[in-house]
Amino acid sequence: MTLKSIKHFCLGPPRDPFDKATRRNISLAALMAWIGLGADGLSSACYGPEEAFLALADHGELAIYLAIASAVTVFVISAAYMQVMELFPNGGGGYRVASNLLGPNFGLVSGGALVIDYVLTIAISVASGTDALFSLLPVQYSGYKLWLQVMVVFLLIFMNLRGMKESIRLLVPIFIGFMVTHAVVIIYGIVYHHEGISELIPKAVQDSKELSDSMGWFFVIALFLRAFSLGGGTYTGLEAVSNKVDALQEPKVRTGKLTMIFVASSLAFMAAGIMLLYLLWDAEKIAGQTLNASVFHKIVNRWHIGDFALGPVMLPLLMFFEAGLLLVAANTGFLAGPSTLANMARDRWMPDFFSSLSSRLVVKNGIILMGLSAITAILVTGGDVSVLVVLYSINVFITFSLSLAGLCRHWLRQKGADRRWFKLFVAAQGFVLCSFILIVTVFEKFATGGWMTMLVTSGVICMSAYIRRRYKRVEKVIDRIEEAQEVTLDGRSRRAKLLDYKKPTAALIVNDHFGSGIYTLKEVQKLFPDVFTNFVLIGVGEVDSTNFSEEQLWQTMRRNARQNSRRFEAYCTEQGVPATSYLGYGTDTLEKLSELAYSVAEDFPGVVFFGVKMVFDNEGFITQLLFNQTAYILQRRLNAAGHTMVILPMRVAT
Repeated sequence: MTLKSIKHFCLGPPRDPFDKATRRNISLAALMAWIGLGADGLSSACYGPEEAFLALADHGELAIYLAIASAVTVFVISAAYMQVMELFPNGGGGYRVASNLLGPNFGLVSGGALVIDYVLTIAISVASGTDALFSLLPVQYSGYKLWLQVMVVFLLIFMNLRGMKESIRLLVPIFIGFMVTHAVVIIYGIVYHHEGISELIPKAVQDSKELSDSMGWFFVIALFLRAFSLGGGTYTGLEAVSNKVDALQEPKVRTGKLTMIFVASSLAFMAAGIMLLYLLWDAEKIAGQTLNASVFHKIVNRWHIGDFALGPVMLPLLMFFEAGLLLVAANTGFLAGPSTLANMARDRWMPDFFSSLSSRLVVKNGIILMGLSAITAILVTGGDVSVLVVLYSINVFITFSLSLAGLCRHWLRQKGADRRWFKLFVAAQGFVLCSFILIVTVFEKFATGGWMTMLVTSGVICMSAYIRRRYKRVEKVIDRIEEAQEVTLDGRSRRAKLLDYKKPTAALIVNDHFGSGIYTLKEVQKLFPDVFTNFVLIGVGEVDSTNFSEEQLWQTMRRNARQNSRRFEAYCTEQGVPATSYLGYGTDTLEKLSELAYSVAEDFPGVVFFGVKMVFDNEGFITQLLFNQTAYILQRRLNAAGHTMVILPMRVAT
């Protein structure tokens, strides 16, 4: 069995990126998007309400205010992100909003925070999921949690390399199981204590008054706002749908809005409902258990069918589905995180290879990076959810705040726009809430983990700024080199010389620029005068995450490639040199180049291949990372197949 057949068995066969049926097959309807993208938001009900409730310490009676505030905040943020989907129907979410509405530097900050956000989405979801499972086991088994978390992340990497829809389908039963079981427990828990519902608000008001009499109203308000802010993990994940609108079924915006309604409604119900259960059932934190496990244990222990106790069955089932949903949420990091990296790569903040698609049409390099980074975060923090949630919340609310600030600026400038003031009001509400949560979280948790996420996020931002500056400098030099190769075709009709397939042939492997083909041709003619009778242009148009998601872009890419090949052939005709072109398109440039080169070798037995490699004055690790080694890899492949390839240096002085 060959390596390729093993790869196809594990990840599935390649997909045709130009087949419209392929696009329909991998796009998500609202229900599937709710599961694949919305689970991140919904799963935060497994740890966000707990953090908020515990922050109240001995004043749990204020939790009724938190339940109401949490539900309202969910809908406010969701309404604002519906506007994001309207303005940016091709996805990009917080990164694209900040870049377009505030400027590229704000976009960089938002994008850097989003990248860390999605790494931590994976880390905290997996860590919280294993906490849920280990709540069923004695404390002495907790030492195995860390290794289980690492294994789960590796499993999710494998699933996502197979493709987006495949990874979601496997998790559908878990998502549905979570919704059904938790809804039943919440409804039962509230109905069982229905007589106490009407007393919650009056009791909270009375307790608040007594607390204010002894400590002052400032203390009461400060305590509530601190708990509200530290429970900010409840709202994380709401931006995932807007980040991945391009993966939704047409009409994308309508599907996105419907998905957001599903997400907001289910999260508001779960978060507020669980907070009410804490109050009504006097939830207590027990060592080795989550607060959800503690309160669910109290509820299901009352369930019986005759003499048969349902508690020992229902509690493991509840925690299994809770852990399962958190894995679905972790999967969101593998869907939206690589998409953010791809968007940043298109704008040159990240290396180009983060926009490359695999044969299964997934952003493979982004998936691998997100997974390995999440494992690093788990190992560094020991998988401690209380630490991860702080790191997570800070990055989420940096992006939220910048996105909503961008929306406010946009609507202030759109004079005469339909419902302008209402949209501005919604965006401004969201901006005030998110900014407040961000400031309080950083202030309260700076010494206990906040500094770490700010340091890492700042590092990503600085690295991205360096990468963009490096790309821009090199691009200017390459543009000058290619401009020097520009030729003017006189337009006079000449009969093209016929190719002699048995004569020596030079095959020029070039990129998508006309100038690179002419540069390589001139170098070959200069170094090997009167040696080659035929010239063949080999070019591959890469289908990446950008042009795959927008049909007009890949149509333009194919058209430009054909025009460049015709110009090259016309130039050779004017020089009296027979020429032809071999063009291809695909997600794996190297694989497609290899296929075309083997075809050329079959047609032209005396072929010698030529490629160009940029040579820099100071070529360090970063330069090698940014500018790939395609020419060297292809040379090794062709040499192994018995063909000759010469690499010509193109000096780039930066």
